[in-house]
Amino acid sequence: MFEILTTDQMYDADRLTIEGGVSGNILMQNAGRAVFEEIVRHWSPRSVSVLCGPGNNGGDGFVIAKLLRDEGWSVRLGLLGDIDALKGDAALHAARWDGATERLSPALVVGADLIVDCIFGAGLARDITGDLAELIETINSSMCAVVAVDVPSGVDGNSGMVRGCGVKADLTVTFCRAKPGHYLLPGRLMCGELSVRDIGISDKIISEIRPTCWRNDPVLWRAGIHWPGLDGHKYHRGHLLAFGGGSMTGATRLVARAARRSGVGLLTIVSDPAALPFYAADAPGNMTAPIGMLDALLKDCRHNAFVIGPGYGVGDGTKSLVIQLLHLCRATVLDADALTSFSEDPSTLCFAIQGPTVLTPHEGEFSRLFPDIEGDKLCRALAAAKRSGATVLIKGADTVIAAPDGRAAISAMEAPWLATAGSGDVLAGIIGGLMAQGMEMFDAACMGVWLHARCGTDIGPGLIAEDIPDHLPEILRELWLASRKKG
Repeated sequence: MFEILTTDQMYDADRLTIEGGVSGNILMQNAGRAVFEEIVRHWSPRSVSVLCGPGNNGGDGFVIAKLLRDEGWSVRLGLLGDIDALKGDAALHAARWDGATERLSPALVVGADLIVDCIFGAGLARDITGDLAELIETINSSMCAVVAVDVPSGVDGNSGMVRGCGVKADLTVTFCRAKPGHYLLPGRLMCGELSVRDIGISDKIISEIRPTCWRNDPVLWRAGIHWPGLDGHKYHRGHLLAFGGGSMTGATRLVARAARRSGVGLLTIVSDPAALPFYAADAPGNMTAPIGMLDALLKDCRHNAFVIGPGYGVGDGTKSLVIQLLHLCRATVLDADALTSFSEDPSTLCFAIQGPTVLTPHEGEFSRLFPDIEGDKLCRALAAAKRSGATVLIKGADTVIAAPDGRAAISAMEAPWLATAGSGDVLAGIIGGLMAQGMEMFDAACMGVWLHARCGTDIGPGLIAEDIPDHLPEILRELWLASRKKG
């Protein structure tokens, strides 16, 4: 279940399932039971307050409350609004509830050990204020464990933004597929553990909806990996040119090590002659060439990929070099200084992009390149990719990768240890190395982000950027063995 559905797509999935003969009543029963099963798996019986809103999320709450009470739990149920105002399946399940229904208020938190948040779902379209904000503040300041149904109330399911205020959950149970707001910050921080449960919506219906966003995972890109063949040689694995700065040599040295560990066949660092000894001494496998030989290097089509930006310097010279490289239509990764050099003239960069190109900005670099693009991270990445014709990767704990054709992926791994100097340089090198080996740009960006994050989670505390490339062989071997087994 790697697809990510927007709230509208989830409504379509519900509708198509009901049109196919599965009643909404059964879907609601299945949803409530899924939450009930997660609750009893995580906690022993205790005092629980189920907080219900006026829509289908509230209907789920009535199912959950009844199942818990039937199991012997002590249950209180609070409802926003009048029970007679409930409609459809929510009204049906409310009628089956055999306990008291209280007015939704902070009093329901007093004496509870567990709160089940069924107030609002992913489609919340307004900010939470007033009495409801007071209730949420009471929940968040209590010692209660909290389970959120669908999304924590207050979190926008599409953007992950918090509408006024939001419930901080220990566990969020959603249905069929996750939504962008489960993975995008700050919503991701509000969800706690995320459980995605099947409630009877078929994979066929999901295929009919044609999702264009996924949780970044090998299932998305493993078919596009170019593993070396027994009859291959180093040039079959690509020759990457990494452009090194004259003073900040560490950044390009990290690029080079990461690209070589990702599997590229050859790598040449191109730099001012004075810096070449530093690059050559870093690793015996690094080839070097002075920038004065660039024209001759570019005439050789075997130099099929470029990484430029890390430590290279900001200015017109960098800008001109980037344009020269882009006009060759070879695989190119632009990072750091290569992006910042176009801050005053981003349209020129977009015009120059003709071939497979990946842009890897962090939020600051993105805002300088695309100052007029607003919205949540996913929407901004998609808009920038469409405008530029490049795959755009906005870095962060919730890294988003977007392709010009509308595909997108969101990184879901937790790797806070990657917030260290040089980590982004390593990522650029991995992606460049994968593209040099022939991987399509969106797949290469997604795989690079996944490898990078896996290294972060595997290595953990104490990680420095230099650790990441040397951990790549272990993960790549795991992927390779899995591909052989599948074959």
